[in-house]
Amino acid sequence: MKLRSVITALVALGALPQFAAAAGGGNIRLQTDGTYEHKTVTYDCASAGRIKVTYVNADPNFLAIVPVKGQKQDLIFASVISGSGARYAAGKFIWWNKGKNSDLYDSTLGDNAPPVMSCTQAD
Repeated sequence: MKLRSVITALVALGALPQFAAAAGGGNIRLQTDGTYEHKTVTYDCASAGRIKVTYVNADPNFLAIVPVKGQKQDLIFASVISGSGARYAAGKFIWWNKGKNSDLYDSTLGDNAPPVMSCTQAD
């Protein structure tokens, strides 16, 4: 499906309320001449419980909206280069998805630090 103002339309329809909140009630506009995909995935994150992550893929923009403990609102992560899997960054945080597993890293803890949260897709 080709879409020009993907996020604007979805926010207007209430399909992505977290985008409206994250943008302070404004709109985020993504344009694509390619395909558009919007999906929400539920993850089991052990002691952190279950979280819902929304992925918005509108080539060349690939985003993940992730609830991060201690943050006032969900964070919008943008894709960055990855050797394997899908890797997203938002400020000091990295959300790295490989198959059904995803890890949240705090980059201020160093390159070799373990994830601050590990999750498995709940099905």
